[in-house]
Order: sequence, then structure tokens, then C-alpha cells
Amino acid sequence: MAALIFRCFSRVRWSGTLNLSGFLPLGLRKAHSGAHGLLAAQKARGLFKDFFPERGTKVELPELFDRGTASFPQTIYCGFDPTADSLHVGHLLALLGLFHLQRAGHNVIALVGGATARLGDPSGRTKEREALETDSVRANARALRLGLEAVAANHQQLFSDGRSWGSFTVLDNSAWYQKQRLVDFLAAVGGHFRMGTLLSRQSVQLRLRSPEGMSLAEFFYQVLQAYDFYYLFQRYGCRVQLGGSDQLGNIMSGYEFIHKLTGEDVFGITVPLITSTTGAKLGKSAGNAVWLNRDKTSPFELYQFFVRQPDDSVERYLKLFTFLPLPEIDHIMQLHVTEPEWRGPQKRLAAEVTKLVHGREGLDSAKRCTQALYHSSIDALEDMSDQELKELFKEAPFSELVLDPGTSVLDTCRKANAIPDGPRGYRMITEGGVSINHQQVTNPESVLIVGQHILKNGLSLLKIGKRNFYIIKWLQL
Repeated sequence: MAALIFRCFSRVRWSGTLNLSGFLPLGLRKAHSGAHGLLAAQKARGLFKDFFPERGTKVELPELFDRGTASFPQTIYCGFDPTADSLHVGHLLALLGLFHLQRAGHNVIALVGGATARLGDPSGRTKEREALETDSVRANARALRLGLEAVAANHQQLFSDGRSWGSFTVLDNSAWYQKQRLVDFLAAVGGHFRMGTLLSRQSVQLRLRSPEGMSLAEFFYQVLQAYDFYYLFQRYGCRVQLGGSDQLGNIMSGYEFIHKLTGEDVFGITVPLITSTTGAKLGKSAGNAVWLNRDKTSPFELYQFFVRQPDDSVERYLKLFTFLPLPEIDHIMQLHVTEPEWRGPQKRLAAEVTKLVHGREGLDSAKRCTQALYHSSIDALEDMSDQELKELFKEAPFSELVLDPGTSVLDTCRKANAIPDGPRGYRMITEGGVSINHQQVTNPESVLIVGQHILKNGLSLLKIGKRNFYIIKWLQL
């Protein structure tokens, strides 16, 4: 079983200045193309987009990940700012990038930006992020740490490949910034950054040309992210930063800062940004986030998001969002050509992602909900919990009623406030506009039957018309 190690964000592995010779075999000077290596494999999947710097350093990036140097695992980090209390699908590719590196035996760090989130990253934004209160950022940071650890635990438990993995560590940068004094920090760090270089970043230029301009807090964000990289380099031997393609400017700032202070080379790897069908970046700011927290997006909704992906995207998403080998993905797509109506690639994609995010129970829940809603499965409906029903029918009123002797279909509809009083409501039933547990009922005076109108879990799903659902929980059965 692959070993996965969670470390508290307040711990450090080493104190003081790190002797990097134990992490990087600087004596190795033989070029390594990496044609069959980790970086090339992820580049082929489309997961790794760009590398920085590509060449011209003492040791090139492929050399760090050469499996011939298995005694020298690398450390890679990726930052996640807690601007909300949940990760979303837009974060998944960065997490998958960390997981692939971990699976290859390297140590990875998920860094929660409990301090930097208060400034707001300007990268890829057309206007300044709304400022967050300190308490909100702390609560969001706690939620993100739990979310990261939960997905990493699912990865370790459900996707083990029998190899020895590296560690997965969750840190929070507020652990070191809360100890800093502003003037001391500026005096120690500020002199190593040149204004011309910082102003030249594309993200800065775009904001400076916008009507709103750019605040000093946002402008300073890239300095703090560069310092994060330096801190992790010093304390954890971290030589590689992973981030979305919009983070390249921030990664470059970190590279320049570390190289200026230490003379050592560090690197950046970017992953592509996932966009909606309109081309908008998926996320909270764009208002189109698909959350990884069950309280915000249910396993069923996450599953359906991927099931609904069009044919021209699904092969790319299988390569990006799953650990399936490329030959298996090719086979899945070949079967799809002969049986497109089954949407096999979409279902496999949805299953793999839902299992990673919500575990096996979450995937089972998503499949039950799918069967109950789209395939009118009574068995699936009976097996659903109250929570699943509420998740599946989010907008549906939820009523708790006492089953009196002789309760009829008409009584039930009226007690649930599902039909209007008088003749009009009566006609809605007789004309076939009402169903209970996916079975049409046309006799308003029919008495409810346990096992037919009332399921073994004590629930009734009432549907009026095509889209109006009402959930009834029967008491004292």
C-alpha cells in the first residue's frame, strides 16, 4: 500500500538553512531528455502545459525527476488561496498534478494561502477581488485544509498502484507570515525585487490598463508568493512550484528571488485552466464553480457535470482528470465510436472523478440518484437517504406528515401544498398530472398503500407536472 503522510501545517522537517546537496545531485551534469520520463508522460496527457525555465540552468528540470536518482526525491508545492470555504473543479488539475508527482515517488505540498488570500491574487482577474474579513479567511483556510486532506486520503485509499509514493503535506502560509513585522520584512525582502520587473508582468500590465487600476495590496501579492517559494525552498528543499497557467508571472518572481539570494535554480510547472463552454475560467469569481464540498455541490451534481461533457472534450478530460493509462483511454474511445448512445467515456470520467473527490460512498450515492431521477428506479429511490433526496431535489419542498388511516392521494397532495384547492386540483390528478414514486395516479380517492405509495424508507416522492417535486417523510408508520 502506498504510504501517504499528512503533516500538520505548523511542523517543519528541518530547522535553519538547508544544505541542498542532500536533495539535488549537483555533480550530475549529463543531460537527460526525459523522453520517457514523468514530465514527458504528463505533457503527453496534456496535464503539464509549460515548464519554467525551460533550459539554460545548471540542472535542467527533467534531470530532477530522473528516476535514475531515486535516492533524491524532489519536493513540489502548489498554492490554494482560501477565498471560499471549498475547493472547486478549477482546482482539480493542480491537485491531479501533485498526485501524479506523488505517485512517482516525490514529496508534494499543498499550501493554503491563509495569509495571501487577504490580499487577493490579481492573476487572470479584470478587477480587484472583494476584501475578506480575517475570520472568514481563517474559516475558509480550515475548510480548505480539510478538503485537501479528504481528497488526498481518497487518492491514497482508492487509487493505489502498488508503488511507493512520496508524502502529501498540507501547510498554511499564515504560520510564517504572522511572525513577520512589516518594516523588517520589507527591509529584508523588498530590496531584492526590481520595480521594472514586477511592473512588466502581464497580469500587472492588464490591470494597470484597466479602468479600475491595481491596488498596492494586489501588486504586492507576487512578492509574497515569491517569498512562499523561498521559504519552502529553505525549509523543505522545495525546488518546483506547480500552478495554473495564469500563475507563470508569480512563479517567475519566485525563481528570480531565490536565484538572486542563493544562486540556486528552481522551476515552475503550469497546468491548463479549465473553462466553461463560453470560454470563462471555472471558479467562484466567474459564478460557475462546481464545488468539491458536498454541502455546496452534491456527488450527484459533480457526477452529472462530467457526464454532460460533450464528445469533443471527453477524451481530453479523461487524460486530465483521471489516472487511467493512455492505452485504456484509447480503448474506451474506440468503443464509444461503435456505441455512442451509451456515453461510456463520459460515465467513466464521471465515476473516476466522483470517486476521487467523494470516495466510493459518494460515487454510489451519485449513481443511486441518477437511477432514481433519470431511470425511474424504485429500488434506487427506496435506498436513498433523506440527505440524498434533499441533494437530488434541492428546490423541492420537504414535508413531514403523519399517516392517518384512510389518507388518500388527494389528501396527500393538499397537505403537501402541491395542488390548488377545489376542482382544479382534483382535475390535475384525474387528468394524469400527478405521480407518486414515479407511478402515475389518476384516482384522487385512492388510499395510500405502504410499499407502493410509501416506500420502505418511509418516503414518498410526489411529482406534479414534469418538473415540480415534493418530498414527503411519513411519521409514525
